Amino acid sequence: MSYDWCGRAIANRERNIVRMKVNTGKGTMPLVALVAIWSVSAIVSLPGLAISPILAKLDTIFPHASELEVEMLESLPSLLIIPFVLLSGRWSIKGNKLQLLFAGTLIFLLSGIGSMLSRRLVDLVVCGAIMGIGAGMIIPLSTGLVVDYFTGDRRVRQLGVSSAVNNLTLVIATSLSGYLAGVEWHLAFVVYLLPIVTLLLIPALGRTKPLPEPPSGAQHRQTRLKRGMIVALAIFYFAITYLSLIVTFNTSYLAERAGLDSSMSGLVISLFFLAIMAPGFVLNTIISKLGSRTNLWSLVVMGIGLGMMSLSHPTMLSLSVGAIFAGLGYGVMQPIVYDKAATNAPPELSTLALSIVMAVNYLAILVAPFIIDGLGRLFHTSSYEFPFMFNAIATLLLAIIAAVTHNHSRLFGSDD
Repeated sequence: MSYDWCGRAIANRERNIVRMKVNTGKGTMPLVALVAIWSVSAIVSLPGLAISPILAKLDTIFPHASELEVEMLESLPSLLIIPFVLLSGRWSIKGNKLQLLFAGTLIFLLSGIGSMLSRRLVDLVVCGAIMGIGAGMIIPLSTGLVVDYFTGDRRVRQLGVSSAVNNLTLVIATSLSGYLAGVEWHLAFVVYLLPIVTLLLIPALGRTKPLPEPPSGAQHRQTRLKRGMIVALAIFYFAITYLSLIVTFNTSYLAERAGLDSSMSGLVISLFFLAIMAPGFVLNTIISKLGSRTNLWSLVVMGIGLGMMSLSHPTMLSLSVGAIFAGLGYGVMQPIVYDKAATNAPPELSTLALSIVMAVNYLAILVAPFIIDGLGRLFHTSSYEFPFMFNAIATLLLAIIAAVTHNHSRLFGSDD
């Protein structure tokens, strides 16, 4: 009898969880539908992630691989993500977003399975390219669905949570793929099976239609896409993304200079991504406290962090604290950029606006190594600290611009 009672209690609890509702600012939606949106945010951080742990082993795994094949393995997914992010934004205007999400997620999953089964480097290149197509199709929807279902403060909060889920998945999946790659290199691609969860949850979204934006909603102030503002947001997002990327690209060199092993540099980078994640859960509180100065103080914190990492005698403490500061600053600004993009377009064009802004994130990832190398050549230096110092100064210059303009700038200040 007691076992039967326990079984009924557990079943009732599961039913209650499924029936739980979340306030959207427009009404309510089932928690399971929100989890479906979070799952999309989780998988968009995965493209290329499983390749990193095996890059150092490629000469051993594929002894006859050409330099071109290796370069394409690293760059081709990002090259294809960018056009398909923009195409997805365009398709979302009149197309069915859930069908687009299903198709993109399925393509992503199949390419991940193909990567697990690959035996030649060219197979990995092809699968990576296909994954770039699938990822590009769903990346704008990771925030576009939040904009469709939520409004006002609830939207800002969920954009923060979406960013947090994305970065938390990145940290966990990076650690997992690195460990599995040490067991057998094909196992690194197990993380690409996560889209199965999204495919299983899409029907929950299909049963939950987004409610219309209320008449008082910010998007109803727009009758057309504010192209000038969207371009300004894209440039700003490119700038802060490039400036922060130095942490992921060059920290290992600083760690080596400080006499730290590769695991310590990996820890610093993990702290950076965890710091990006953290503000997402309390974003509304941060904005309510800082108001139109939110971007200003975020730039200051990020600049201080990069400056700490540029010290001529780096230590584990200075690198860790600097990475945390840089991550916190970026982690506040990223979801704010997404919210501003959505509120500078009418409801039917919000995903298109987001796709334009989000595409520059991948453009920044693609060109960052060339910019870093170009700046070193321009200033005739090969110092490991120089890129961090340059980016710290550039970030603080942006902070000065924000300090001067935040009261009347919709870019640096508040849309309201």
